[in-house]
Amino acid sequence: MSESQRWDDVDDYFTTHLARDDEALAAALRDSEAAELPPVSVTAPQGKLLQLLAQIQGARTILEIGTLGGYSTIWLARALPADGRLISLEYNPRHAEVATRNIARAGLDKLVEVRVGPALDSLPELADENPAPFDLVFIDADKNNNPHYVEWALKLTSVGSLIVVDNVVRGGRVADTDSTAPDIQGTRTAIELIGKHPRLSGTAIQTVGSKGYDGFALARVLA
Repeated sequence: MSESQRWDDVDDYFTTHLARDDEALAAALRDSEAAELPPVSVTAPQGKLLQLLAQIQGARTILEIGTLGGYSTIWLARALPADGRLISLEYNPRHAEVATRNIARAGLDKLVEVRVGPALDSLPELADENPAPFDLVFIDADKNNNPHYVEWALKLTSVGSLIVVDNVVRGGRVADTDSTAPDIQGTRTAIELIGKHPRLSGTAIQTVGSKGYDGFALARVLA
Protein backbone atom coordinates (compact mmCIF):
# COMPACT_ATOMS: atom_id res chain seq x y z
CA MET A 1 0.00 0.00 0.00
CA SER A 2 1.36 3.42 -0.94
CA GLU A 3 1.71 6.15 1.66
CA SER A 4 -0.90 8.32 -0.07
CA GLN A 5 -3.37 5.42 -0.18
CA ARG A 6 -2.89 4.90 3.55
CA TRP A 7 -3.62 8.59 4.10
CA ASP A 8 -6.81 8.27 2.04
CA ASP A 9 -7.89 5.18 3.99
CA VAL A 10 -7.36 6.90 7.33
CA ASP A 11 -9.29 9.96 6.15
CA ASP A 12 -12.13 7.68 5.01
CA TYR A 13 -12.16 5.99 8.42
CA PHE A 14 -12.26 9.31 10.29
CA THR A 15 -14.95 10.63 7.95
CA THR A 16 -17.12 7.57 8.46
CA HIS A 17 -17.00 7.75 12.24
CA LEU A 18 -16.47 11.44 13.03
CA ALA A 19 -17.37 13.69 10.10
CA ARG A 20 -19.86 11.92 7.88
CA ASP A 21 -21.20 14.01 5.01
CA ASP A 22 -24.96 14.48 4.91
CA GLU A 23 -26.89 15.07 1.69
CA ALA A 24 -26.33 18.84 1.67
CA LEU A 25 -22.57 18.48 2.03
CA ALA A 26 -22.36 15.61 -0.45
CA ALA A 27 -24.47 17.57 -2.95
CA ALA A 28 -22.20 20.59 -2.55
CA LEU A 29 -19.23 18.47 -3.56
CA ARG A 30 -21.11 16.85 -6.45
CA ASP A 31 -22.30 20.18 -7.82
CA SER A 32 -18.85 21.71 -7.46
CA GLU A 33 -17.37 18.82 -9.43
CA ALA A 34 -20.11 19.03 -12.07
CA ALA A 35 -19.38 22.75 -12.48
CA GLU A 36 -15.69 21.90 -12.89
CA LEU A 37 -14.60 23.91 -9.88
CA PRO A 38 -11.04 23.13 -8.73
CA PRO A 39 -11.08 20.02 -6.48
CA VAL A 40 -9.51 21.83 -3.54
CA SER A 41 -12.30 21.94 -0.96
CA VAL A 42 -11.37 21.00 2.58
CA THR A 43 -11.88 17.36 3.49
CA ALA A 44 -14.76 16.32 5.72
CA PRO A 45 -12.53 15.94 8.83
CA GLN A 46 -11.07 19.38 8.12
CA GLY A 47 -14.58 20.82 7.71
CA LYS A 48 -15.59 19.28 11.01
CA LEU A 49 -12.50 20.80 12.61
CA LEU A 50 -13.52 24.25 11.36
CA GLN A 51 -17.00 23.71 12.76
CA LEU A 52 -15.60 22.65 16.14
CA LEU A 53 -13.23 25.63 16.25
CA ALA A 54 -16.16 27.96 15.58
CA GLN A 55 -18.20 26.27 18.29
CA ILE A 56 -15.32 26.39 20.77
CA GLN A 57 -15.01 30.09 19.98
CA GLY A 58 -18.71 30.55 20.58
CA ALA A 59 -18.63 32.34 17.23
CA ARG A 60 -21.56 34.52 16.28
CA THR A 61 -19.84 36.16 13.32
CA ILE A 62 -17.51 34.49 10.82
CA LEU A 63 -15.56 35.87 7.87
CA GLU A 64 -14.42 33.44 5.17
CA ILE A 65 -11.97 34.55 2.49
CA GLY A 66 -12.35 32.09 -0.40
CA THR A 67 -15.75 30.44 -0.85
CA LEU A 68 -15.17 28.05 -3.78
CA GLY A 69 -18.29 25.83 -3.86
CA GLY A 70 -19.40 26.59 -0.33
CA TYR A 71 -18.41 23.27 1.26
CA SER A 72 -16.35 24.80 4.06
CA THR A 73 -18.93 27.58 4.33
CA ILE A 74 -21.62 25.05 5.19
CA TRP A 75 -19.48 23.44 7.90
CA LEU A 76 -18.73 26.84 9.43
CA ALA A 77 -22.26 28.25 9.18
CA ARG A 78 -23.67 25.23 10.99
CA ALA A 79 -21.73 26.33 14.06
CA LEU A 80 -23.56 29.68 14.20
CA PRO A 81 -26.60 30.50 16.31
CA ALA A 82 -29.88 31.38 14.61
CA ASP A 83 -28.99 35.08 14.65
CA GLY A 84 -25.37 34.55 13.55
CA ARG A 85 -23.76 35.89 10.41
CA LEU A 86 -21.17 34.54 7.97
CA ILE A 87 -19.75 36.65 5.16
CA SER A 88 -17.80 34.75 2.52
CA LEU A 89 -15.70 36.48 -0.14
CA GLU A 90 -15.26 34.82 -3.54
CA TYR A 91 -13.31 36.16 -6.50
CA ASN A 92 -14.92 34.03 -9.22
CA PRO A 93 -18.59 34.77 -10.05
CA ARG A 94 -19.22 31.23 -11.29
CA HIS A 95 -17.82 29.74 -8.10
CA ALA A 96 -19.99 32.13 -6.09
CA GLU A 97 -23.08 31.10 -8.05
CA VAL A 98 -22.46 27.41 -7.32
CA ALA A 99 -21.72 28.17 -3.67
CA THR A 100 -24.88 30.25 -3.25
CA ARG A 101 -27.02 27.36 -4.53
CA ASN A 102 -25.24 24.89 -2.28
CA ILE A 103 -25.64 27.11 0.77
CA ALA A 104 -29.35 27.68 0.06
CA ARG A 105 -29.94 23.93 -0.34
CA ALA A 106 -28.34 23.43 3.07
CA GLY A 107 -30.88 25.89 4.53
CA LEU A 108 -28.22 28.41 5.52
CA ASP A 109 -28.90 31.27 3.12
CA LYS A 110 -30.36 33.44 5.92
CA LEU A 111 -27.06 33.19 7.81
CA VAL A 112 -24.61 33.41 4.91
CA GLU A 113 -23.83 36.18 2.45
CA VAL A 114 -21.48 35.52 -0.46
CA ARG A 115 -19.82 38.64 -1.84
CA VAL A 116 -18.25 38.49 -5.29
CA GLY A 117 -15.05 40.22 -6.35
CA PRO A 118 -11.37 40.42 -5.45
CA ALA A 119 -11.10 40.06 -1.69
CA LEU A 120 -8.66 42.94 -1.47
CA ASP A 121 -11.45 45.13 -2.89
CA SER A 122 -14.22 43.57 -0.80
CA LEU A 123 -12.33 43.79 2.51
CA PRO A 124 -12.00 47.60 2.63
CA GLU A 125 -15.63 47.90 1.55
CA LEU A 126 -16.56 45.58 4.40
CA ALA A 127 -14.47 47.60 6.84
CA ASP A 128 -16.27 50.78 5.74
CA GLU A 129 -19.51 49.18 6.95
CA ASN A 130 -18.00 49.12 10.46
CA PRO A 131 -19.24 45.60 11.26
CA ALA A 132 -19.01 44.05 14.71
CA PRO A 133 -15.67 42.26 15.11
CA PHE A 134 -15.60 38.80 13.59
CA ASP A 135 -15.12 35.98 16.06
CA LEU A 136 -13.42 33.73 13.51
CA VAL A 137 -11.74 34.37 10.17
CA PHE A 138 -10.99 31.49 7.80
CA ILE A 139 -8.47 32.34 5.06
CA ASP A 140 -8.43 29.95 2.11
CA ALA A 141 -7.89 31.97 -1.05
CA ASP A 142 -4.96 32.93 -3.31
CA LYS A 143 -1.88 32.20 -1.22
CA ASN A 144 0.27 35.03 -2.54
CA ASN A 145 -2.06 37.47 -0.77
CA ASN A 146 -2.08 35.62 2.57
CA PRO A 147 -0.17 38.36 4.42
CA HIS A 148 -2.67 40.98 3.24
CA TYR A 149 -5.54 38.76 4.34
CA VAL A 150 -4.00 38.30 7.79
CA GLU A 151 -3.58 42.07 8.11
CA TRP A 152 -7.21 42.64 7.14
CA ALA A 153 -8.31 39.91 9.53
CA LEU A 154 -6.60 41.82 12.33
CA LYS A 155 -8.49 44.98 11.38
CA LEU A 156 -11.83 43.15 11.41
CA THR A 157 -11.42 41.20 14.66
CA SER A 158 -10.89 41.93 18.34
CA VAL A 159 -9.32 40.38 21.43
CA GLY A 160 -10.00 36.65 21.55
CA SER A 161 -10.87 36.26 17.86
CA LEU A 162 -9.38 33.31 15.97
CA ILE A 163 -7.72 33.46 12.55
CA VAL A 164 -7.25 30.22 10.59
CA VAL A 165 -5.03 30.15 7.48
CA ASP A 166 -5.35 27.02 5.35
CA ASN A 167 -2.77 25.30 3.12
CA VAL A 168 0.36 26.70 4.73
CA VAL A 169 2.64 23.67 4.29
CA ARG A 170 2.36 23.49 0.50
CA GLY A 171 3.70 19.94 0.33
CA GLY A 172 6.69 20.99 2.44
CA ARG A 173 7.69 23.79 0.07
CA VAL A 174 7.03 26.42 2.74
CA ALA A 175 10.45 25.57 4.22
CA ASP A 176 12.22 26.37 0.93
CA THR A 177 13.98 29.66 1.62
CA ASP A 178 15.06 29.95 -2.03
CA SER A 179 11.59 29.58 -3.55
CA THR A 180 10.39 32.45 -5.69
CA ALA A 181 6.92 30.94 -6.19
CA PRO A 182 4.25 33.52 -5.25
CA ASP A 183 2.25 31.04 -3.17
CA ILE A 184 5.34 30.12 -1.12
CA GLN A 185 6.49 33.70 -0.67
CA GLY A 186 2.98 34.78 0.38
CA THR A 187 2.61 31.91 2.80
CA ARG A 188 6.04 32.43 4.35
CA THR A 189 5.38 36.13 4.78
CA ALA A 190 2.05 35.40 6.47
CA ILE A 191 3.63 32.86 8.84
CA GLU A 192 6.42 35.28 9.74
CA LEU A 193 3.88 38.07 10.23
CA ILE A 194 1.93 35.91 12.68
CA GLY A 195 5.13 35.00 14.49
CA LYS A 196 6.32 38.55 15.05
CA HIS A 197 3.08 40.50 15.36
CA PRO A 198 2.52 41.78 18.92
CA ARG A 199 -1.25 41.28 18.62
CA LEU A 200 -1.07 37.63 17.58
CA SER A 201 -0.17 34.32 19.17
CA GLY A 202 -0.04 31.53 16.63
CA THR A 203 1.16 28.12 15.59
CA ALA A 204 1.04 25.89 12.52
CA ILE A 205 0.16 22.22 12.21
CA GLN A 206 1.33 19.83 9.48
CA THR A 207 -1.28 17.39 8.18
CA VAL A 208 -1.53 14.47 5.77
CA GLY A 209 -4.70 13.09 4.25
CA SER A 210 -6.80 12.99 1.10
CA LYS A 211 -5.41 16.40 0.10
CA GLY A 212 -1.82 15.19 0.47
CA TYR A 213 0.80 16.83 2.67
CA ASP A 214 -0.27 20.25 3.90
CA GLY A 215 -1.38 22.01 7.07
CA PHE A 216 -2.88 25.12 8.59
CA ALA A 217 -1.98 28.01 10.87
CA LEU A 218 -3.97 29.19 13.88
CA ALA A 219 -3.60 32.65 15.40
CA ARG A 220 -5.42 34.16 18.38
CA VAL A 221 -5.86 37.91 18.57
CA LEU A 222 -4.34 39.18 21.83
CA ALA A 223 -5.08 42.89 21.81
